[in-house]
Amino acid sequence: MDKKLHKKIENRREKGTLRSLSSFEGMIDFASNDYLGFAKEESNQTGVFGQGATGSRLISGNSNLIEEVEQNLADFFESEAGLCFNSGYDANIGVFSSIPQRGDVVLYDEFIHASARDGIRLSHAKSFGFKHNNLEDLKRLLELNKSQTTYIAIESLYSMHGDFCPLLDIVRLAEEYNGYVILDEAHAAGVYGVDGRGFAPALDLHANCLIRLVTFGKTFGAHGAIALCSEEMREFLINFARSFIYTTALPISAYQNMRESTQKVNALEKRHVLQGNIDYFRSKMTSLQLLSAPNSPIQFIRFADIAKLKSIEVQAKKENIFTKAIFSPTVSEGDEGLRISLHSYNSKSEIDDLVRIMSI
Repeated sequence: MDKKLHKKIENRREKGTLRSLSSFEGMIDFASNDYLGFAKEESNQTGVFGQGATGSRLISGNSNLIEEVEQNLADFFESEAGLCFNSGYDANIGVFSSIPQRGDVVLYDEFIHASARDGIRLSHAKSFGFKHNNLEDLKRLLELNKSQTTYIAIESLYSMHGDFCPLLDIVRLAEEYNGYVILDEAHAAGVYGVDGRGFAPALDLHANCLIRLVTFGKTFGAHGAIALCSEEMREFLINFARSFIYTTALPISAYQNMRESTQKVNALEKRHVLQGNIDYFRSKMTSLQLLSAPNSPIQFIRFADIAKLKSIEVQAKKENIFTKAIFSPTVSEGDEGLRISLHSYNSKSEIDDLVRIMSI
């Protein structure tokens, strides 16, 4: 390995922020995005799990069933059309690398997911980050770029800090400056809105978004993603989104599981239990500052003392509790903290144990 690469690894090691793979099988889960526990349930689909795609969808991997599933999902999420991608990362790469053109401008929230940032970098557009959820900063950038075609990239529920975007205000700014909103619903779909349709439908603002991105590997407990859009935009993505064009399609079962995941009969009950657990957790957190929205399954607690943050993560693992300390560069330096994911299947006693460990 080249010495420059070796040095980057050693720098991370010296800072104590070197990433490594870990398994939490058998541990109490306060880290995963499986908010309603659907990833642990068996699928109703039978007889199709070994059926491979054989090629990309533009060559041999497409089928009438896949297109039927896409339209079913579009109807469920109240969209004219939709296009499935192999993952949320692939969807963000495809959307942001293909839609903004040379001379266009992408304005993105500084906390937007890394996959969106990667997609933006692959486009020929100019891009500028605005301060997190800061409407004044966004308006400043819209004003500076008002002569250009402008896209605004945001998340409904931010994956690290667990706070919501001010969607109504952003939609109003977009309309004032003729901009286009691209909304990532990865952590909100399944939890919010009627039947889990997402944050934008809950506010009746889904028609104001150029594209909504929904992933199925989090709350829905399946795999894959869909870009919800107009028929014309779907046609554009089929022709120009390289992460869609140049990859083998998913197995048929994956598309069926996406559709099935939106039809869980016990979802409403699980959402109520999840919200009860969120309320219970926050009621117990009296000594530490809570940064996240009060109804968010993601609760982020910032720690100025990195050594204490690491010790809490280690102590939690010793007590068979899995939660993740988040360090730079996943978050900016000085913003390190504990990211806690709450679920419908966490018990009150498990939450009590987690709170006790954080108070040590």
